[in-house]
Amino acid sequence: MALAPGPDPLGDGSGDERPKWDNKLQYLLSCVGFAVGLGNIWRFPYLCQTYGGGAFLIPYFIALAFEGIPLFHMELAIGQRLRKGSIGVWTTISPYLGGIGLGCFTVSSLIGIYYNTVLTWVLWYLLNSFQNPLPWSACPPDRNRTGFVEECQRSSSVSYFWYRQTLNVTADINDSGSIQWQLLVCLVASWAVVYLCIIRGIETTGKAIYFTALFPYLVLTIFLIRGLTLPGATEGLTYLFTPKMQILQNPRVWLDAATQIFFSLSLAFGGHIAFSSYNPPRNNCKKDAVTIALVNSMTSLYAAIIVFSVLGFKAANDHGRCLDRNILHLINAFDFPDQSISRDDYAAVLAHLNVTQPERVAGLGLESCRLEDFLDKSASGTGLAFIVFTEAILHMPGAPGWAVLFFGMLFTLGLSSMFGNMEAVITPLLDMGVMPRWVPKEVLTGVACLSCFLASIHFTLHSGNYWLEVFDRYAASLNLVIFAFLEVVGIVYVYGMNRFCDDVAWMTGRRPSLYWRVTWKVVSPLLLLTIFVAYIALLARVPPSYRAWNPQYDQFPTQQENVYPGWVQVTCVLLSFLPVLLVPAVALAQLLVRHRRKKKDALQDMHLKPQDSGAC
Repeated sequence: MALAPGPDPLGDGSGDERPKWDNKLQYLLSCVGFAVGLGNIWRFPYLCQTYGGGAFLIPYFIALAFEGIPLFHMELAIGQRLRKGSIGVWTTISPYLGGIGLGCFTVSSLIGIYYNTVLTWVLWYLLNSFQNPLPWSACPPDRNRTGFVEECQRSSSVSYFWYRQTLNVTADINDSGSIQWQLLVCLVASWAVVYLCIIRGIETTGKAIYFTALFPYLVLTIFLIRGLTLPGATEGLTYLFTPKMQILQNPRVWLDAATQIFFSLSLAFGGHIAFSSYNPPRNNCKKDAVTIALVNSMTSLYAAIIVFSVLGFKAANDHGRCLDRNILHLINAFDFPDQSISRDDYAAVLAHLNVTQPERVAGLGLESCRLEDFLDKSASGTGLAFIVFTEAILHMPGAPGWAVLFFGMLFTLGLSSMFGNMEAVITPLLDMGVMPRWVPKEVLTGVACLSCFLASIHFTLHSGNYWLEVFDRYAASLNLVIFAFLEVVGIVYVYGMNRFCDDVAWMTGRRPSLYWRVTWKVVSPLLLLTIFVAYIALLARVPPSYRAWNPQYDQFPTQQENVYPGWVQVTCVLLSFLPVLLVPAVALAQLLVRHRRKKKDALQDMHLKPQDSGAC
């Protein structure tokens, strides 16, 4: 197809002064690093397991084709065409839409505040991994040195190290507690690393990204080789990918698939708009969008295979220990010779005893030892990283080495995501010229990082984990879905579909096909609207609550379900809606400014008319 004539030079004011990527690989790795984050490791495998294994991949790839890739392509294209950050892009499209960019900037700031706290926890575990045995491998002794700490004995050494020795979490969100100084030091270190990597924008992140984006794939491959050789790996992978097609009738599966694609690609954050704004104007953004989106999804699938090969090994270990405990009960109760019952013979021996002496067997209180039950004990998020996976590592020979690799991988994964997140904050500030030109960029970056650090100190309190869950659940989800919907509507119906297609044709050499136009104009907006309505329905149906680690709870170590107190619920509402309210606020401010300007012009015309008539 012939090239479309070059569109009007809208938004090219930055001209040649705008920084550029050293090469295409830097840009691709930066986008992959931003998109591929902790959620690919600890969220996607959990969803696959929860929703029918291989069956979940059907709605996942449908959402990728009709929601993820089209929206991703749109963000890369508009950022590359207008060569500005999120606020600049939307102000250029229409001053009334500047609130979308400001809202994305606000959400990215909020995410940066709490996301780096997760890296703080990862760094704490990484530093504690350089010792043998690992500090979470056994319960600590009590004060009298006559036994072990009761809280640890009632739960597990891994859970105790996480909840008590790392977080030292309170039993109630109302009880803030004091600052955890070891976490504060790690928080300072995490923000220092982020600052040093982004100090000069893409000039420095472009260098660091070679390591932070590629190192996780090296570690994942090492874990894959090790994981597939572990006993129980086959059972874990079979459990993960055995399709349960009937589960596709559950609407929640489709909602979670669409939501996972949305957040996995980091859509509507503003980071991809910022990254693409440093591209050459004629870069093929369509090819980039498809490539990065597919790499992101394949990474999720790759990580799922690794995670469940290791979790299958853990389940096989737990299953074996359960059988050993039951075998010991049978040997003691029926005076069998030691080691006379193997794990393989256990089922046959138990079946025989159930027929011959059912009363005695029933009185033993034997545990139910089914491998499927242990495989069912799924976890996501911090529960997977800091409890389930860390416990699995304990059973691997050379556990400290594997722990260093695992937490080193998580740290670099999170670090590359922070590059994109902070770029979504700093690039709009540079575009708006919030500081004089003579102030070095390093100073603006330092102020942004310092502000985020100071705002994140409260996550190091004893109640910090509960507050991080509040931010994670309410600061981003609803806001980003609304901003993505407004992005599509703004580009298609305000900027104009034909104009946008002309831009894409000018940049890539090919006009968008029917697939792109239909998804942009109809399918993607409808999917986003459906996600929004379903999300609101879920929020309205379930009262906002959190799970507290409370040793005084009757069912401990099961976590206690508590409803958020009123003032915390108000905070949840503010986090959910304040960034979105910036959109109508900015539009109203623009309307008032224009109204005042018109009024002022009208008054000037009235003063000029009598003078003109007198001159005649």
